[in-house]
Amino acid sequence: WDDVININLKSIFNVTKAASKVMMKARKGVFINMSSVVGVTGNAGQANYAASKAGIIGFTKSVAKELGSRNIRANVVAPGFIRTEMTEVLDPAVVAGWEKDIPLKRAGETEDIANVCVFLASDMSAYVTGQTLSVCGGML
Repeated sequence: WDDVININLKSIFNVTKAASKVMMKARKGVFINMSSVVGVTGNAGQANYAASKAGIIGFTKSVAKELGSRNIRANVVAPGFIRTEMTEVLDPAVVAGWEKDIPLKRAGETEDIANVCVFLASDMSAYVTGQTLSVCGGML
């Protein structure tokens, strides 16, 4: 439990604490925190992971409210099933079953996450803060 909370949630707190000082001096900044759809939905057998990812969402919403007046935005990206080197070792039948349940009928790609992060970091999202963007092919 503690390891998952420390890695997934406490690390976000530590980075935010350090970076917000720099951002406040600059009078602007953007935090983009990574969560997961599991942080929204929960998942059997993953209570520690789900709690840590849900904590990121709540923490980020609070940061957005606390630092918004300083022109610092904070948002969350919540990926669903994304194809990575780690997922390549999974049983293809299991992956096919998961993809069947995704409305877009496929896994996402790392570029899908990167594109959302580019948007959130850019001025195109200048009025977006405290939000969770699910990049999940419609899983939620």
